[in-house]
Amino acid sequence: MTPTSRNSYHHGGLRQAVLDAALDVIAAEGPGALSLRDLARRAGVSHAAPAHHFKDRTGLLTALATEGYGLLAEALASAPELRERGVRYVRFAVDHPAHFQVMFQPELLRADDPDLLAVKERASAELRAGVAGLTDVPDARTAGIAAWSLAHGFATLLLTRNVQGAIGDRDPEEYFRGLTGLLFTGQTPLEERPERAGPRE
Repeated sequence: MTPTSRNSYHHGGLRQAVLDAALDVIAAEGPGALSLRDLARRAGVSHAAPAHHFKDRTGLLTALATEGYGLLAEALASAPELRERGVRYVRFAVDHPAHFQVMFQPELLRADDPDLLAVKERASAELRAGVAGLTDVPDARTAGIAAWSLAHGFATLLLTRNVQGAIGDRDPEEYFRGLTGLLFTGQTPLEERPERAGPRE
């Protein structure tokens, strides 16, 4: 950051500079490495500046999660149907790995923050809207959790490089599209299938 840019903060400029510095730290070292004093040094501002905007570390992480949920809601809204919303979810995680790390760790956040609650509801509504387009699904809520589990689980495995060997040089988004074909096949859940007395003749 140049001296000119350090002296040109106004309105939300300083706040965003601290958030951007925090994202860099989280992406490299995880949220546990965050320090408001270190972020002030990275942003080139006084050590009191981050506390003025966020009060404490929890406030900063809550602001990052709020920003992340807003980005996620926008990404999901741009997709026409459930499968592509899942693809957008994976793409969001890849494009915003630091946000993704923070958003789903409630112990790090101020759970009753009104801005966070509002934007989480926006993202949830976009997920539900994708499920609403499904047909022949008796339980939309369970179907939504299944779809979210697949997208979130795949994104997490992708970010932690646990599926690198399986994917190889294939496009992760195309790989995920293939995985979605395993969902909602119309099969009866195992516990509801009638037991067979013996092999069919």
